[in-house]
Amino acid sequence: MTMRPLWQPTAAQILRTRMHDFMRFVNQREQKQLNDYHQLHAWSIAHSDRFWLSIWDYFAVLGQRGERIVDNPEQLPGAQWFADSHLNFAENLLRYRDDRLALIFRGEDGSRQQLTYAELYTEVAACAQAMRNHGVSAGDRVAAMLPNCIETIIAMLAASSLGAIWSSCSPDFGVQGVLDRFGQIEPKLFITVEGYFYNGKVLDISEKVNAIQAQLPSLSATVLVRFSRRDHSVQNAVEWERFLDRSCSSVDFAQLPFNSPLYIMFSSGTTGVPKCIVHGAGGTLLQHLKEHALHTDIDRDDVLFYFTTCGWMMWNWLVSGLAQGATLVLFDGSPFAPSAEILWDIAEQERISVFGTSAKYLSALEKTAVKPLTSHNLSCLRSILTTGSVLAPESFDFVYRDIKADICLSSISGGTDIISCFALGNPTLPVYRGQLQCRGLGLNVQVYNDEGQAVNDEKGELVCTNSFPCMPLGFWNDSDGSRYFNAYFARFDNTWAHGDYAEITAEQGVIIYGRSDAVLNPGGVRIGTAEIYRQVEKLDVVLESIAVGQQWQDDERVILFVRLRDGVNLDEALQQQIRQVIRSNTTPRHVPAVIAQVSDIPRTISGKIVELAVRQVIHGEAVKNTEALANPAALELFRNRPELAQ
Repeated sequence: MTMRPLWQPTAAQILRTRMHDFMRFVNQREQKQLNDYHQLHAWSIAHSDRFWLSIWDYFAVLGQRGERIVDNPEQLPGAQWFADSHLNFAENLLRYRDDRLALIFRGEDGSRQQLTYAELYTEVAACAQAMRNHGVSAGDRVAAMLPNCIETIIAMLAASSLGAIWSSCSPDFGVQGVLDRFGQIEPKLFITVEGYFYNGKVLDISEKVNAIQAQLPSLSATVLVRFSRRDHSVQNAVEWERFLDRSCSSVDFAQLPFNSPLYIMFSSGTTGVPKCIVHGAGGTLLQHLKEHALHTDIDRDDVLFYFTTCGWMMWNWLVSGLAQGATLVLFDGSPFAPSAEILWDIAEQERISVFGTSAKYLSALEKTAVKPLTSHNLSCLRSILTTGSVLAPESFDFVYRDIKADICLSSISGGTDIISCFALGNPTLPVYRGQLQCRGLGLNVQVYNDEGQAVNDEKGELVCTNSFPCMPLGFWNDSDGSRYFNAYFARFDNTWAHGDYAEITAEQGVIIYGRSDAVLNPGGVRIGTAEIYRQVEKLDVVLESIAVGQQWQDDERVILFVRLRDGVNLDEALQQQIRQVIRSNTTPRHVPAVIAQVSDIPRTISGKIVELAVRQVIHGEAVKNTEALANPAALELFRNRPELAQ
């Protein structure tokens, strides 16, 4: 049955897109006659070396390209892209140095700041020199626990201008959550704030900062951004304005190999402390150029917004919009404080053209009865992006009914693993209810069934069968590459297995049904169960625990089951104690919606607890291969639990 699109670009709109212009560029250069996106995509995966070379040249990447495009292209992992090239990531994001607005910050407290491209360049110069004064050089790590503010972008660009490696998280992380991440990478600089705003409150994190500093012996300095402007008790820190070296007004961009590390990002921590995923400068740059300009149609006249924190890869994705010369709008705080209309007030006032958010936000917004279509002037808005969790078909309806009818709604999906998207939007294609518009250029994305065969119109494992420049360089402290290999390449030969449960549709769109592993995903935030276990099991009365995600009201909520010492019952006081321990040491997202007591927890013969099997039971699904369990009868303890129905 043919689906009717919710939105479709006109022929005139398609001709004005950068995607169409790029296709014309490829046709002239390669002497092709590609007529639509699907033909362009087929060429981009059949000739991926020529495609990525075209991306470099079309966007006039600043740097020395060299002759080699890709070595060992058939090896996953093992392919090496642009091995002769040298560039600097920050230089490509700061190629514009004029009086157009680069950054606008809007705070929950009503504050507003802005910087032009010329001013941003000057600030980065002062920050880079300050980092150099503190001994930061190529390969050193700069760690930040910061809100989504202007200083965060300045610091990231300064670090990458030197060839240092940037890693960040948001200030709502608990002490242990931060140390689990930054403790592994031994940063030279730690940049943070004394407090931040959320949901109408000012949250002082001075003591948390002190505790983190004390356990990062690699630090040469802690830099403090006075974000909340309140009194604080942070010790041994140099304040941002004193840190900056304004004697320097130009940036000396280090020219580094294409595959020099740029970012360290973190996995969810399912089986222990989070894995440190290392992303390269060149691959990240090319992929983001492609996604911003071609798949999102961003140029210098656009105002780009994404509701994100610095602990989510969408922050890194947002920042790369500077390479297109767009104006980025940053927001930090609750999207519902002081009112549910705050983000739409900002969209109207700042004339946002591309509005990015999470699926959970749209679902929650619908329940507030806010209807931006009638309450706000969104004449500049032409695209909405959404990710983090599956965008329900009903949310597609909400957008077109209550936000704007003439808009490209792009549900996008990829993740921290590739710092970008496997499936995403496209200004030249129609939007179908419940579907991501297309698979990304240069990426041979397929869905495999259990036998490892590519299938369409059938659910299965989302995979990518060709190499691409933004694959991670590897994991930090993974000398033989075994953890990296096992994370993505062990399941299918020479194939990236992403861990999403998906389907390729008759319309050549993609439907994502969720993660195929045990990673929790409340509100679009990926959470590893081990992060919760490490906190819960600090309590003497808790012998062990198991956490799973339950599908609930178009989202997922965290359910925690605990096995307690004999004679101990899970009363309200103990539940509150468990929640407080989790909240204090991780983030509010980690706090379970329901805590329940069980007398046993199922595990494999080798002793590993089985989250996926428990998740299947609470959803009334069949559990495959119970023969692998040492105590399969324990699964019955999780079936038809009354507390999971409310």
